[in-house]
Amino acid sequence: MPRPARHDRDSLLDAAVALTAARGPAAVSMAEVGRVAGAPSGSVYHRFPSRAALLADLRLRTIGRFHEGFVAAMQAEDPVDAAAAAAGYVVEWSRTHPDEASVLLYSAADFAADSWPDEARARQKEHRGELEGALGDLGRRLGLRGRDGRERLLVATVDLPYAVVRRHLRAATPIPDNAVRLVSVTARLLLSE
Repeated sequence: MPRPARHDRDSLLDAAVALTAARGPAAVSMAEVGRVAGAPSGSVYHRFPSRAALLADLRLRTIGRFHEGFVAAMQAEDPVDAAAAAAGYVVEWSRTHPDEASVLLYSAADFAADSWPDEARARQKEHRGELEGALGDLGRRLGLRGRDGRERLLVATVDLPYAVVRRHLRAATPIPDNAVRLVSVTARLLLSE
């Protein structure tokens, strides 16, 4: 029976998350991930054939983990409650996962998305489609129409919570306990008029 791998994909991606949070995506190299994970470089190359594949998996795993709860929050029966829950989720998830939230402060281009393998590009497109679908459905349920309606929804559920999270993560200060409530209340006000 083969012995279990000491350095699986998730442990190596966790090391890449830590590097990104500390020094940005440019710091993520095969050698640095191995060093942080305490793994030989062969283990990193065995799991990820290239730096582009590593960066793609790092970004996409993080997006997938975040989207799972964000999209679920938008499913609440009352659409205003759903929007407030989604906005609050952004802040709460970021409070409990600050290193992963730091990954999401960067764009796909910062993770060299133009050099990702085709499979990773397809996964990115799926993530984007899932998010667009959930936001579109929530907008319809709220009765928001046109560009102005979409803008209100994005300000309430994305821009507002992102601004709160970004300010604290960039300053390396903890996100306050009351930030979830403040963002949720503000989102509710923006969408209740």
